[in-house]
Amino acid sequence: MNIPVKALSQHPTIQFAAQELVRYRHLMDDEIENSSPDSSAGQTIRIGLMADLLPGRTVSGNPFDDEIVLQIERGGGILAGANPRSCLLAVYRLLREAGCRFLRPGPAGELIPKINWSGLTVHIDEKPSYRHRGLCIEGAVSKEIFLGILDWLPKNGMNAYFIQFREAFTFFDRWYDHKHNPFVPSEAKSLEEVRAIIAEGTAAISLRSLIYHAVGHGWTCEPFGIPGLSWESVPEIPAGAARYFAELNGKRELFGGVPLNTNLCYGNPQVSDIIVNSIVDYAAEHPEVDLIHFWLADGVNNHCECPLCRDTRPADFYVAMLNELDEHLTAHHLPHRIVFLIYVDLLWAPEHERLNNPNRFVLMFAPITRTYSQPFTPGSRLPALPPYKRNHLTFPKSAGENLAFLKPWQSLMTEGQKNGDSFDFDYHLMWDHYKDPGYEALAAVLHADLANLAGMGLNGLISCQVQRTFFPSPLLMAVMAQTLWNRQISLDAIIRDVYDSAFGSDGGKVHAFLSQISTLFHSAWLRLEEPLLNPEQAERLTRIAPLATSFAPIIQTHLADPDPCRRQSWYLLSLYTDYMLLLADFCHAVASDQVEIAGKRLSALKNWVFAHEPQLVYVFDSEIMVSVFDGLYQTMTNNRRS
Repeated sequence: MNIPVKALSQHPTIQFAAQELVRYRHLMDDEIENSSPDSSAGQTIRIGLMADLLPGRTVSGNPFDDEIVLQIERGGGILAGANPRSCLLAVYRLLREAGCRFLRPGPAGELIPKINWSGLTVHIDEKPSYRHRGLCIEGAVSKEIFLGILDWLPKNGMNAYFIQFREAFTFFDRWYDHKHNPFVPSEAKSLEEVRAIIAEGTAAISLRSLIYHAVGHGWTCEPFGIPGLSWESVPEIPAGAARYFAELNGKRELFGGVPLNTNLCYGNPQVSDIIVNSIVDYAAEHPEVDLIHFWLADGVNNHCECPLCRDTRPADFYVAMLNELDEHLTAHHLPHRIVFLIYVDLLWAPEHERLNNPNRFVLMFAPITRTYSQPFTPGSRLPALPPYKRNHLTFPKSAGENLAFLKPWQSLMTEGQKNGDSFDFDYHLMWDHYKDPGYEALAAVLHADLANLAGMGLNGLISCQVQRTFFPSPLLMAVMAQTLWNRQISLDAIIRDVYDSAFGSDGGKVHAFLSQISTLFHSAWLRLEEPLLNPEQAERLTRIAPLATSFAPIIQTHLADPDPCRRQSWYLLSLYTDYMLLLADFCHAVASDQVEIAGKRLSALKNWVFAHEPQLVYVFDSEIMVSVFDGLYQTMTNNRRS
């Protein structure tokens, strides 16, 4: 029986939700091929807002809050959402309940079972545990990768995407320039070409009604006529611009030659006026953006030492600019929310300034210097904060130290007894997943962090990460998506679902295999939390090759799996064993202090990942992986010199 699907609104996202349901249902239900719509039995699937389908139902007035209701009996019924985005989430949730799994972007990334749709019964009434459930663009990104991850997000219950910078040029340049890949010539794109790609992405964001975050980097250079497209130096700056730079050791110049890392003379009222007016202009020109991130420079320990600035904390200048920005946005009737960040020098809260209108702002906690060897644990006794010493700061590494810095900032967002809006901006999947090649140890930390966000007073996560973190498995991305939706879900439940979905009957064996890989690579060593010259680590690494040899027959058995998604999972795992052996050889040379051998093995590893980039294009970011292990090798050679 072909049950009709009816969208109760002309809103593009609700129309798209209905189209998606029809499309996947045709892929899943064999009966539909030889049937025609039959409403005589009274069965219809109606998709729409709760206000239309569930009159009298109270929903949150916050446009960023999601809520879904699924009432499906014998394949028909209602799919309701608090807003158009929630309607789309409800459709994808129904498909998950029907057995679909959206494991990876790209071809063969989705498990789509055959079912008898008319036998489907689902009853769900849920609100996600957290408001903010999104990704931030990072790594090396092509148009296909960009559009693929935007498609993946709502299919897995995520609701937000953050495009850093005004154009995100640097991330696309990393891919198309192929600067470090010896096998592919440059396909470098112009700024206008990248803007065209971004336009396709923003259209995809709009179609799905995803929450759109923008900019962040660049406000300390772009308004002054200095390009801020990447973390690179510039050949020259406009005449007169240097007078706005922070004064360090009596000089006003670019910090390390990089505009993006250069703080300004925030005590100069012209500086704040120029920045604030630029943000207001951007807001007026970009009504499609929901949240504008206003960040200071990305460098550390480089704040102005002139008489106007030296006796005032950067955080006080920052909050004063936030208040000025709110006043201007209000005067121009611009509704954009402003995200401000707690990050490096700004970890030290203001001494005097307070937010005049917390409702305008969203606090973003960005603990970039933390370790991922331990999760955040709310409720634990926090250490005392170190004093603020301008340009002589040491940044926190432990979870407890980082949390101690968060608490004073949170008091600025409190309205009566109600906490203001906030989220964690974290980096689990930016660099650290390369240091746990099996993903298992990091999955436990990520799960605990997300489960604990509520106890930290944070309402979700925007993950600053490479867009391709699905190699050797989709585990980390599944942990992120599922725990942000339901912080009560157990890690074991996610693990079972991921491995069974991706690998089928031998999923448990894959889990055991990758758990051993995580143990043997011992990520604390790769995080430089243990000595690099490390005989115990070297011995552990010798056990990886026999482990891979013993597991190889299991992989071979499944390379012809009849399901295309699982076949692709096993194929990727076969490639992964080659990658893992090369990585283990390199790491063994590092742990054994064999500098020349380590250099040769690193070259072999890099050549392998770049040669296999076409096969790994949607699942693994070679560019950032190379930067991580180049850094490890550099540390090894520096240790030798010292």
